[in-house]
Amino acid sequence: MEPRNYRMVVSTKQDFVTASAITDRQLHHWLGVMKRYDTSVLDEGRNEIAEGVTLDYDTVSGRHGAYSRWRLREWRDRPVPGTWQSTLVVRSDPREDDHRTWVQVDIEHLPASPDLRPIRANTPGIAKLLLDALDAQDGLADVATEPKFIEPDDVEEVIEELCDLDRRLPIVVASVPYGQDPEAWTEKVVEPAFKHLTGLAVTYVLPQDAQQLFEGTFDYHRVFGGGIRTYLPGVDPAWQPDAQRHPVMSRATLEANPKRAAAILAALPQRLALRLPLPGPLDNLPVQRTRPRPAAHGSGLGELRAENATLTKMLEEAEQRENAHGDALSDLRQQLQIAAEQEFDQAAENQDLYAKLKHAERQVRALQIRLEKAGQYDLAHAPVEEPADYPVTFTEILDRMGEFPHLRFTGNRKITRELDAQCIGNWVEVAWDALRALDDYAVASADGTAGGDFRYWCSHLPDDCEHPFPAGKVKMKESKTVGSREDWRRERTFPVPEAVDPSRKLFMEAHLRIGGGNTVAPRLYFHDDGPNTGLVYVGYLGPHPTNTKT
Repeated sequence: MEPRNYRMVVSTKQDFVTASAITDRQLHHWLGVMKRYDTSVLDEGRNEIAEGVTLDYDTVSGRHGAYSRWRLREWRDRPVPGTWQSTLVVRSDPREDDHRTWVQVDIEHLPASPDLRPIRANTPGIAKLLLDALDAQDGLADVATEPKFIEPDDVEEVIEELCDLDRRLPIVVASVPYGQDPEAWTEKVVEPAFKHLTGLAVTYVLPQDAQQLFEGTFDYHRVFGGGIRTYLPGVDPAWQPDAQRHPVMSRATLEANPKRAAAILAALPQRLALRLPLPGPLDNLPVQRTRPRPAAHGSGLGELRAENATLTKMLEEAEQRENAHGDALSDLRQQLQIAAEQEFDQAAENQDLYAKLKHAERQVRALQIRLEKAGQYDLAHAPVEEPADYPVTFTEILDRMGEFPHLRFTGNRKITRELDAQCIGNWVEVAWDALRALDDYAVASADGTAGGDFRYWCSHLPDDCEHPFPAGKVKMKESKTVGSREDWRRERTFPVPEAVDPSRKLFMEAHLRIGGGNTVAPRLYFHDDGPNTGLVYVGYLGPHPTNTKT
């Protein structure tokens, strides 16, 4: 589910009194100057600062630490009727070893009806004001509103920040392409791309003079050529498979649609901020239950009416909170189901691959024994040469599609070529193996001898077939959720010749898992038209299309 709320969680080494005073000043500026509300008197409890606008304030200090909390509620009729709720917390807890002061900002839209979809929250002005005024940190890294340039002398320090086990925020690094002025590139490209990352990530710009030093440690997690990489917490620079967790956005994607690129870059940090457990001092705060003050009336009936209005207001707020919690619970259940499905799919694939590996090992050993008995010991244990005909890039795959006479690539070549800027591990080899297996299958499909679909073919490979492909990586159907959403169906509708479909396009469900991970995770979509035109059409080879998992 797309994240809708905004959350910033940072800490500062400043003491609670200092941090609270700074926060209070910035809050008054945000409310009084930027929003033009009346902030002349803000007492504890509920403050009516404008029509339809309230500010709840509570503060506690004791042996378990101290906190100050403000909750702003603003009713808006348009574009979706509902309440914008902004919560700001400053918290210290002497029981924590590092004695930090924590600052949390939450922005959420609470629709007036559970049938309405909440509006996505943008970066609030209060978050920028606080980051500019406080010495905010996340682990070892400073959290600021503007990206910082990585100078050669800073590389070692940034690497420590990336590998810091205590950091919560992603670190987003934008590289400067060769021949570009770093200042001009940052102003033109990087700053618009980082527009929605304030408070959600630590941001850096990597100029050319520091890239070589940076890549010396992050050989598997490189970022170059004007691309941007999001380094999630827990990065392991020495482990190549870990690179899959840290998505790369290419320069071509940035320049093609800057506004969309900025939204994509912010989605993962925003989702991470909402799902990551809060630090202990913030998590153990009591629920804020400020009661609206009833208006003073002279008569008993008037007092009862005022009390009734107060209780009705409290009931409405409770209902909004319940709806919001229901949406969050639904999202968590969906993510749990997705995780369970992924675990089941991976377990099935691992089991299938293990069975095939053991079968292949037994076959190899049996053949070795036969050769040994025939006196061919050297031949039985001769090293096997690795095939030398594999392409090394996705661009080369496109150039060599002519080697598959029974396949036709109808997809967007630009999208496929962009995978080269994000490729890791064995993605190119897996894609090539998939195309070779599909080409063999296309022949059998046209002849009517395949025995079933491509997954069946991979599970029951003919003895004379030289190009196997793991059946666990094949999915012949999309989920009902994907099939029922028109925008997701459009993403999976690809060009085909008129002989295949009169509309010259087709919704393709069958696809192959080329790469894993939760970032690019390439997929290959295809349509088996063997019984008709005798060909298999590859409609897409690129990053994972949108679904509930992405």
